Amino acid sequence: MHDVHVAATHSADPTLVLLTVEEAARRLSVGRTTCFHLIASGQLESVPIGRLRRVPAEAVTDFLARLREAHRSTATAA
Repeated sequence: MHDVHVAATHSADPTLVLLTVEEAARRLSVGRTTCFHLIASGQLESVPIGRLRRVPAEAVTDFLARLREAHRSTATAA
């Protein structure tokens, strides 16, 4: 039970500079597969570290800002 609490606290840590794909997915409220799709399509920035894939924390914010802007543009055009 303690490990679950530690993992939940770790993934919500706002001081992390790089996130695992799972942590980024959690912050975006999407699944892991969807997050990997966003990375593969270039919509969500990620960096390789050896055999690992990490998402810069600010990339999540940047992605959300672009998504919101696209939504505003679509809503305004309609």
